[in-house]
Amino acid sequence: MATAGEWIEGARPRTLPNAVAPVVAGVGAAVALDGFSWTRSVLALLVSLALIVGVNYANDYSDGIRGTDENRVGPLRLVGSGVAKPKAVLAAALVALGLAGVLGLVLVAISGLWWLLAMGAVCILGAWFYTGGKKPYGYYGFGEIAVFVFFGLAGVLGTVYVQAGQLSWTAFGCAVAVGSFSTGVLTANNLRDIPTDIEAGKRTLATRLGDRGTRRLYLVLVAVPYVVSVLLAFVTPWALLGLVTAPLLLKSVKAVGGGAQGRALIPALRDTGFAMLGWAILTTVALAL
Repeated sequence: MATAGEWIEGARPRTLPNAVAPVVAGVGAAVALDGFSWTRSVLALLVSLALIVGVNYANDYSDGIRGTDENRVGPLRLVGSGVAKPKAVLAAALVALGLAGVLGLVLVAISGLWWLLAMGAVCILGAWFYTGGKKPYGYYGFGEIAVFVFFGLAGVLGTVYVQAGQLSWTAFGCAVAVGSFSTGVLTANNLRDIPTDIEAGKRTLATRLGDRGTRRLYLVLVAVPYVVSVLLAFVTPWALLGLVTAPLLLKSVKAVGGGAQGRALIPALRDTGFAMLGWAILTTVALAL
């Protein structure tokens, strides 16, 4: 049986900034619209965290039973490494996704925006079919688009709307920035896994673009949020605080741009996630000021 520590590692805690940053940025945009609510913010955060844990366990299960993770370079995979039974990991995924659904239902009931149930259902289905089902879209090069939509647009704009009841150009800017960061994390991950994914028949966007194209995509993605910071400075000059996080990416940009391979790319995932979270926090402070 897997230990508690292995279950925690299997949940991929390094990906949690992808769940926290959209809500934090959404809170900032909601504050700018005078629509902030502690209760709704906390519920949105819990939904986002439950979703990402659920998708991580679902990914572990689906990739594990397909044999995709047998030679993967990176953090522990519960099924692929054999430390946990597939059914146990599947159960963990369903519990996390179910919890996200229940918390989302509470959030919708409080806000009265019942049509958001449809968006919540799409998010849960997107989490499962990323690597689950007979034709998972993550195996056909659509994972990056899904991450941008779910952890960028839906995460940020949903957080804003359940609080303020409206959206703004500032909210859209934050959504694009966080979505680009989050997609950058996945791009760095898939860049690392190009050799093993090709061997396993997993046709990610990285395998389609190739090594050089994927590296260029990553560099563009991590530049976008800082362009957004400059644009948000027309709303409030305090938005330039987001630029403070750029040095966190120096090692990642050097590694990706310099041709690093395999385990040498793992820190890029961590640093991109930290830069995303830092950007979201500082931008929220800026919008509050």
